[in-house]
Amino acid sequence: MSQFSSACLIAGLAIAGSASAQTAPSADPHAWLEEVEGEKALDWVKARNAKAEAEIAGTPAFKTLEAQIRAILDSDAKIPGVEKIGDYYYNFWKDKQHERGVWRRTTLAEYRKPEPQWETVLDLDALNKAENAKWVWHGADCLKPKYQRCLIALSPGGSDADVTREFDLTTKQFVQDGFFRPEAKGGLSWIDDNTVYVFTDFGPGTLTSSGYPNIVKEWKRGTALSAAKTVYEGKPGDMYIAAMRDHTPGWQRDFVSRTLAFYNDELYLRNADGSLSKIDAPNSAQKGVHKDWLLLELREPYEAGGKTWKPGSLIVIRFDDFMAGKRDFTALFEPTENAALAGSTWTKDHLVLNVMEDVKNRLSVLTPGKDGWAKSAFVGAPGIGTLGVGAVDADDSNAVWLTATDFLTPTTLSIAEVGKQPEVLKSNPVFFDGSKDVIEQHFATSKDGTKVPYFLVRPKDLAFDGKAPTLLYGYGGFEISMTPAYSGGIGKGWLEKGGVYALANIRGGGEYGPRWHQAALKANRHKAYEDFAAIADDLVARKITSPAHLGTMGGSNGGLLMGNMLTQYPEKFGAIVVQVPLLDMKRYSHLLAGASWMAEYGNPDTADWEFIKGFSPYHLFDPAKTYPATLFTTSTKDDRVHPGHARKMMALMEAAGKDVRYYENIEGGHGGAANNAQAAHMTALAYAFLWEQLTK
Repeated sequence: MSQFSSACLIAGLAIAGSASAQTAPSADPHAWLEEVEGEKALDWVKARNAKAEAEIAGTPAFKTLEAQIRAILDSDAKIPGVEKIGDYYYNFWKDKQHERGVWRRTTLAEYRKPEPQWETVLDLDALNKAENAKWVWHGADCLKPKYQRCLIALSPGGSDADVTREFDLTTKQFVQDGFFRPEAKGGLSWIDDNTVYVFTDFGPGTLTSSGYPNIVKEWKRGTALSAAKTVYEGKPGDMYIAAMRDHTPGWQRDFVSRTLAFYNDELYLRNADGSLSKIDAPNSAQKGVHKDWLLLELREPYEAGGKTWKPGSLIVIRFDDFMAGKRDFTALFEPTENAALAGSTWTKDHLVLNVMEDVKNRLSVLTPGKDGWAKSAFVGAPGIGTLGVGAVDADDSNAVWLTATDFLTPTTLSIAEVGKQPEVLKSNPVFFDGSKDVIEQHFATSKDGTKVPYFLVRPKDLAFDGKAPTLLYGYGGFEISMTPAYSGGIGKGWLEKGGVYALANIRGGGEYGPRWHQAALKANRHKAYEDFAAIADDLVARKITSPAHLGTMGGSNGGLLMGNMLTQYPEKFGAIVVQVPLLDMKRYSHLLAGASWMAEYGNPDTADWEFIKGFSPYHLFDPAKTYPATLFTTSTKDDRVHPGHARKMMALMEAAGKDVRYYENIEGGHGGAANNAQAAHMTALAYAFLWEQLTK
């Protein structure tokens, strides 16, 4: 890794956590459903699964849709995304023949061909058969510069908890008596050939209240894990402790990360004698170190060097100068009312900025030199669609991977040398007929007057009679942006049938940077829900649809959004799909990783409950109200958001005689599915249910 970021060790952990047991409240009549693997609870799940299957999955139309989505997921024509590791380009691939997936590699010359020849490195299906296991791939960390040994993370069934095993890329075998981390939240990261950092469950008292590692240790090859030497131990209330080495040639440094909460962390430089020097930047800033540079992506105002830098700014200074006390930063990006930083990527000599202007990507190139930073255009960047940029090899190359996509245009992958025209390497096939549709962007006016953008995909010949079956999707949390992307599932399951699809960019997300996220935190959470309701109203006002024909869907934090649409705005929707949701916001901080999200929602065990109860669907439910047809989906193996949320809400609504059904995948983790077959089934259930309800 050529850059160490204070956020990288918890990337992907929004709505994540531990599977440790917690005591359920006796006053809750449905508390017994929190016992994830309890026999009684699983019998309850299986009975409701069977009922939902009989209602939704028993028709020929469902079987056809499921098969179409499965064919898309299994397609050999999909873009095989690659990562350069040494001289090879590695890809993890699932299809019909490789249900759990195969880790494989090729050369760039071969990858350029329409049908590259791949060399299998690790076949997970074969491994599962040999070990009688259900391993799910969680990634590999390979040690530069030799790239002989890798640390491979494997999850049993798709849970976030995983094991780490040492693997030899030369022999393509796991290393006998190599590094092994037992199943837990956490990980291993390389220091050198014979030493790793280990952050994991070391026994009682070594996990945070969120279920993540609270201690990081240095572990020598050939010694017991129990003999590993403590590098840093967190404090009560911390969220995640980890460490890693930046292996950039000539710039090797070791860092310890102490995460207190999302967007609240401390970063330390580990010195040769083992002592730690704090990088004295704001806890709320994302801190990135690359070669001789320190980058800060600010989320709050920051006074430094006689200036006050705005939230959303990206500022830079030489790392050694900063550690010596200097604060003469240079601004690389400053936000505007309609522009926010979506990301930045280092190459060998450049920094590529990805900026969103009203949720549309714009790329530029910054180059450090003797006279400061020079800015230039990114040559050949597409003018439309969602753009993604990533370095091919930040140590040795100025090449980047460039992806471009939108709702109706199959994703393309290009390789681009900075300053030269991109070369298109791969394109996804056309998975559905989008020729009859058009993409639009609109702005709805929220309750407080804020203009909220959303994307709309509709038939060109839409009648505007309020009868179009319309699906509105949203998330609205953790500074995560919702951007257009090509989806065969949405295409086959919705658009090709003549449906309208809308994607909401509500507050709580990152579409306009930190301010957009912070506008819907804690006591202001209701603004995200008001934004979403305003978009629903706007769709009706434009005569695109009407409440009876308007459906909505969202998962995880988006599942909490759906729960609030269900309980606070039931009259606006004809059907709702609630996926892997949070719903009991009184209990959420005691279930799995809930404690790690209190910076987002608040602490229900304090006075915060006064505002939290205003967006807790489990408590807002009123048996006297009429609710739209509802489908809850979750996973038994989800050790991020506890399946008890969905189970208990289902039980509550079922007991009140509401129009509700439930499906829980036994595997799959927070993503809901462990393989393509499960993913196709879950996707088809959602679309088939919505289409049936909204076309009545």
